[in-house]
Amino acid sequence: MTNTDFSVQSFKGGFDNNFSYIVTCMRTGAEIIIDAAIELENIKPFFKSSPSAIFVTHTHRDHIAYIGSYINNFPEINIVGHPESKNNFDNNKFIPVSDGSKMKIGNLKIKAIFTPGHYFDSICYLVENILFTGDTLFVGRTGRTISAGSDINNLYDSVYNKIFKLPGDTYIYPGHDYGEVPSIKIEENRKISDLLQAENKLDFIDKMDKYEKNRKIGS
Repeated sequence: MTNTDFSVQSFKGGFDNNFSYIVTCMRTGAEIIIDAAIELENIKPFFKSSPSAIFVTHTHRDHIAYIGSYINNFPEINIVGHPESKNNFDNNKFIPVSDGSKMKIGNLKIKAIFTPGHYFDSICYLVENILFTGDTLFVGRTGRTISAGSDINNLYDSVYNKIFKLPGDTYIYPGHDYGEVPSIKIEENRKISDLLQAENKLDFIDKMDKYEKNRKIGS
C-alpha cells in the first residue's frame, strides 16, 4: 500500500489534442492542475475544491493558453514552474522550482525533474509512480526539437539519462494525445518506439532526423 491515495483525471482538448490533468489527494482533498491547456469551463465542474496550484510543464503557448482564466477564477492559486518561466505570468504567486525539488500539497508528494530539450524550461513532475511529461516524452516518441528554445542534445540527456533512469513501471502522462493509448509504462513505451531505442546520442539524432523527414502531419 502506498502512503498517499490520489486520483488523476485527464481532460483532452485545447489546440492540438492537449491534455490537462487534475490530481487530487484523496485523504485531504487538495487538488493541483498539470498545465492549463484546456478551457476552464470544461474542467471546472470536476474540481472538488479550489485547486492549490498549476504545475507548468513548459511555456509553449498551447500549454498555458488558458492560465489567465484559471488565475481570475482562483485568485489564490499558485503557479509552479521553471525559474525562467516567471515572466510569462502576471501573477505574484509564482513558485520557481529547481531540478530535484520536492513539494508536498496535502499528502501529494511531487518531485520536479528538469527535462530541457523540447523547450528550455521543460519540467516533468513525478507523483509516486506517475510522471507528467509535458512535451518531453509522448506515447511512442519524444517531443520535437524544431523551434527556438529547443535543443536535441538536451532532449537526449533528459529522456535517456533522466526519464529512462526511473523504474520501468513508471507511467507517463504526456501533454498531448499522440499515441495509441493516452498513457503507458516507460518500459512498454521503449518497446514500441524506435526513437526510444537509440544506442547513443548520435544514433538518437539520426533517428530524429529520419523521423522528421518522414513525419506525417498529426503524428
